Amino acid sequence: AGLTALQAALASITCHASAGEFAGFTLIAALAAYTEIAVMELIINARYFLMSCALSQKLDNKMPFFHRLIMGLFVTDETVSVPEKLNPAYMYGMVLVASPAWVLGTYFGVLFGNILPANIVSALSVGLYGMFIAIIIPPARKNHIIAGVVAISMIISCIFSYAPVISSISSGTRIIILTVVISLAAAILFPVKD
Repeated sequence: AGLTALQAALASITCHASAGEFAGFTLIAALAAYTEIAVMELIINARYFLMSCALSQKLDNKMPFFHRLIMGLFVTDETVSVPEKLNPAYMYGMVLVASPAWVLGTYFGVLFGNILPANIVSALSVGLYGMFIAIIIPPARKNHIIAGVVAISMIISCIFSYAPVISSISSGTRIIILTVVISLAAAILFPVKD
């Protein structure tokens, strides 16, 4: 994307989401508009609104605001799967391990990505897609609606890539449109029961 290892590491300090970071760097490389990057980040990272709500239920009502604020900055997929009650010491312990590893992983990923041959970097880039597949497959195996929505999303995305008028729209904007439309349709057609 044209960023130095230090710039990428600084981005990792402020964005603790692999999908958000990947999308952001991809859009930066594509010279996307700031508004497109901002909207894409908002949509991709919207799940953190829900995670924060779920995590807030595990906090003591008497916890001071500054602890809630700091803990809110470090909400990730991993921190949501914590014990029943979450205290600041436990969260800060997770953050002290996970956050530096996340930032250093990005730093060294860019550093080695610039050193390694292009074919090896390309081969390693499928790792993120493997992670997405690992996230999608278990719920899709348990729920046929999720499997159907994933399959339909893939088919429509492919069609949108080649459709005469729609393919001229930037890929980031197409993903935004598809994400909103397909998620909305799935929520209306197949609402989750309480």
